[in-house]
Amino acid sequence: MISTIFLQAGGASSFTTFLPMILIIVVFYFFMIRPQMKKQKDHKKYIEELGVNARVVTTAGIHGRIVEVSDTTFLIDVGSGVKMRFDKSAIALDASKAINDKDKEVKS
Repeated sequence: MISTIFLQAGGASSFTTFLPMILIIVVFYFFMIRPQMKKQKDHKKYIEELGVNARVVTTAGIHGRIVEVSDTTFLIDVGSGVKMRFDKSAIALDASKAINDKDKEVKS
């Protein structure tokens, strides 16, 4: 009789022991992993939409205008006829969006 009481109590306590860990994982997913996945998806979509003559800012802070688009890179004119080739992942999403949105407001 005593052993069955300890087994029942042990089963319930193991669940309550893992409950905080499960809650931490769920919170971590919703506050860290899911927003990061959404941000990566938005960045990829934005990069695919960029075309020739779009103004961009790289993650290194270099400003320029896209001259040529290839599968994995952009050829960017950074001024005075200087052209540099950058990987598409080197484009800063927030800064590039801000510049292009500002250009659209000025044209309107």
